[in-house]
Amino acid sequence: MHALPLTQLSDEEKLFQASVAKFAKERLAPHARAMDEAGVFRQDLLDEMFALGLMGIGIPEVHGGQDGSFFQSVLAIEELAKSDPSASAIVDVQNTLVNAAIQQWGTEEQRRRWLPRLARSTVGSYALSEAGSGSDAFALTTRAVRDGAEYRLNGRKLWITNAAEAGLFIVFATVDAQAGYKGITAFVIERETPGLAIGKKEDKLGIRASSTCEVILDDCRVPASNVLGETGKGYKIAIETLNEGRIGIGAQMTGLAQGAFEHALAYAKQRTQFGKVISEFQGVQFELAEMATDIEASRLLVYNAARLRDAGAPFLTEAAMAKLFASQIAERTASRAIEVLGGVGFTKDYPVEKLYRDAKIGRIYEGTSNMQRLTIAKRILE
Repeated sequence: MHALPLTQLSDEEKLFQASVAKFAKERLAPHARAMDEAGVFRQDLLDEMFALGLMGIGIPEVHGGQDGSFFQSVLAIEELAKSDPSASAIVDVQNTLVNAAIQQWGTEEQRRRWLPRLARSTVGSYALSEAGSGSDAFALTTRAVRDGAEYRLNGRKLWITNAAEAGLFIVFATVDAQAGYKGITAFVIERETPGLAIGKKEDKLGIRASSTCEVILDDCRVPASNVLGETGKGYKIAIETLNEGRIGIGAQMTGLAQGAFEHALAYAKQRTQFGKVISEFQGVQFELAEMATDIEASRLLVYNAARLRDAGAPFLTEAAMAKLFASQIAERTASRAIEVLGGVGFTKDYPVEKLYRDAKIGRIYEGTSNMQRLTIAKRILE
């Protein structure tokens, strides 16, 4: 039997991809600019993403999800990013971080309790970062103190995606400061829990419709039954979940690049200068050729990492490479797209300036480009 090419999709995958593409083009694209300007994601579109099953792709059917593969999550993230990287970010965090962590590390009772809500109606948020712990993810100051059958949590989380809409948070806190990273524990906390509050919402350069807020824990009492995994295993949960999440970011950035490229291609075919359409000029053709080549390489890296993950094979290096490369390509392609469009590309009348702003975060969140380089270097030098 011949192995299938990486980018060849099964009939099921093609059908799924087409349904996401239809939603992205018909429902998301017309509202992307207004949502970007308002800095708010429309509730009706969020409801539609739940109805389409996009918020519970990998959740088993028994818990109300789609029972899809990790690769299908990647396809959805990529398709959404072509029209609106903010929508892509919401779906990415939900599937690759929150749902994945509860599915993998939760007890059967925890899965029964939370996965159906996450599949159907509840946005999830992943609260790891703090003011003093970005790339140094485990320099956490948020503390959890055991108090009978509960833990009391105190601290502030920063740059938390989906926080404004979330009904469920995975929060990382230290139960034993002396134990270093081995004291870090993950807690699942419901929004209405007393002591949990959403603080300042960030006013951002890009992916503005995807909320990024401070999460404040002020004597927040959480039942011990809400510990995810074991006490002290939070670092393991965070690392393993983020390794998968990076493939999702790679998919988002690949989709963003594809979206920018498609705008440039369409414009080049209809814009005339010196008596002919600019796509007839070799200089423009070469730009488009290089953009297309970059995107193909980016997609191959992402798909390979996702297929490895689904096959149960090691994928750590490939995930880091996919995120590193795709985030560079997204920024470069969006920049080139603006140049193909010329002066109008620099205005808000065309979507490419937004995609250029949206691309910048790809090199920063879920592990900066330098953190990816460190991971890759460490692996190749072993």
